[in-house]
Amino acid sequence: MQTLVDKRVLITGAASGIGKALAARFADERAALVLVDVNEPLLAQTAAELAQRGARVRTHVLDVTDVSRITGLAEAVHGESGPIDVLVNNAGLVFGGAFLDVPLAMTYAFLPDLIAGRDGHVVNLASASSFIGLPFGATYASSKWAVLGFSESLALELELQGHRQVHVTAICPSYVATGLFDGAKAPRTTRLLTAERVAALTVRAVLRNKPVVRTPWLANMTPFMKGVMPQRLFYRMAAVLGVNTSMLQWRGRR
Repeated sequence: MQTLVDKRVLITGAASGIGKALAARFADERAALVLVDVNEPLLAQTAAELAQRGARVRTHVLDVTDVSRITGLAEAVHGESGPIDVLVNNAGLVFGGAFLDVPLAMTYAFLPDLIAGRDGHVVNLASASSFIGLPFGATYASSKWAVLGFSESLALELELQGHRQVHVTAICPSYVATGLFDGAKAPRTTRLLTAERVAALTVRAVLRNKPVVRTPWLANMTPFMKGVMPQRLFYRMAAVLGVNTSMLQWRGRR
């Protein structure tokens, strides 16, 4: 995707955190925004802030875990502004040690838009834990392994079907300072990422059709180190770096 000017970008979980930062960054690229979130007051506030900056914004209040309503969302979006060009599956919850997100249903609802267009993109917010075990966050990590696998499989499927104009990017950051991971500790030699940093890397990846983004440097090196080291030695190193205990004091957003 060479430009985002006038592209219609749908972002789930857009009222706060990474979703809000993504909306701002895509707006800077002069994209038209379709923002989806379950928190109606916060979504309205975010939309108003972006509109004051000159962004074109439409909003839809929706709990993305309610799969039965996603078809209705697609119909509403099409009715008011036509098909979308970029889908950003960002919404997710972490609670009680478990993680829930639904990239499948949202992607299936809007993928026909991207296939029918000249230049489409799917962005899935995965995690650095997409390729490493995470003690005290097993459900979260396993779901993110699934998001990464879904992203890679979808990209290959689209290519085999001849839909080379549609690209898929998986974003794999370490812990982001948004409140969702309050109490979690960044591994040694790294620090908590900002939502703005993740958003900037995401938009850059979309414009370059990059299949995966891993950040910071330790996350970027992890697949290589895991591939060349014996598993027991790798996880001993992870323990020394504080990865294995990074979720011990996690309390999440209150």
